[in-house]
Amino acid sequence: MLDLLEIGAKSLTAIERAQIRFVRRTFVPGKVRDAVRLYQRYVGAEGVSFVTDNVREIHGLENVRRLAHGESLVLVSNHRSFFDMYTLTSQILKKPEIDVQLLFPVRSKFFYDSPAGLFVNGVMSAFAMYPPIFRERDRAGLNAASVAETISLVNRGGVLLGMHPEGKRNPGPDPYEFLPAQRGIGRIAHECPKAKIVPVFINGLGNDLLRQVKANFDGKGQRVIAVFGEPIDFSFAHGQPATPTLYKELADLTMTHVKRLSEQERMYRALPPPLPR
Repeated sequence: MLDLLEIGAKSLTAIERAQIRFVRRTFVPGKVRDAVRLYQRYVGAEGVSFVTDNVREIHGLENVRRLAHGESLVLVSNHRSFFDMYTLTSQILKKPEIDVQLLFPVRSKFFYDSPAGLFVNGVMSAFAMYPPIFRERDRAGLNAASVAETISLVNRGGVLLGMHPEGKRNPGPDPYEFLPAQRGIGRIAHECPKAKIVPVFINGLGNDLLRQVKANFDGKGQRVIAVFGEPIDFSFAHGQPATPTLYKELADLTMTHVKRLSEQERMYRALPPPLPR
């Protein structure tokens, strides 16, 4: 397997190398990983649930089922807000039959080139934001190693990988329009045959954290509606040769499922909101 630290021996800074080594250790079986999982389940998930409880509506969560030994879960979602994946995975972690560790590939800038990034990563996700993805053209080659490590962690089992097929946040005015799917999720679908890949559409979250939390308690918050779908069947592709064309085809398939769920979300949003909890 390609190793990020070896490939990046000359292009990674000292602080990037140190933080990659540190966060990588939290995925090694042992007491540190056990502590990380407890934090994610009982601090992170409960905290996110508390600050979204009055505006959050979840549909189809029964489609996220118990994982067999050696399986991982890959959640593929549209990306409108910085907090989409936190809100979605908080509901999954509250299911006692789902025992997983979160994994969110994240841009390297800030999260891996400064101590503040490491601090935010730890507080917000217990170091789930890993591995780093590099957007600088001269370091784009490092991303092959990041994807390879992501695939290795998913295939090891017990991971909940959060992925946005669009590759970046979509700031457009229409939440029902989407950016083109990127090949990365297609490669993961092809090379992780044991993973359950579940699509989800979420709409209603803002990008201002304080304003979003306030909206949950002042009765003025927009409804945050998420719709989970059935796991996508990629078995037809697992015997096919790995090509960029195949990866794009599989990535487009994931977005097709997300788009279908967006129509269900639109239907739920047209209904009167449920009674307060």
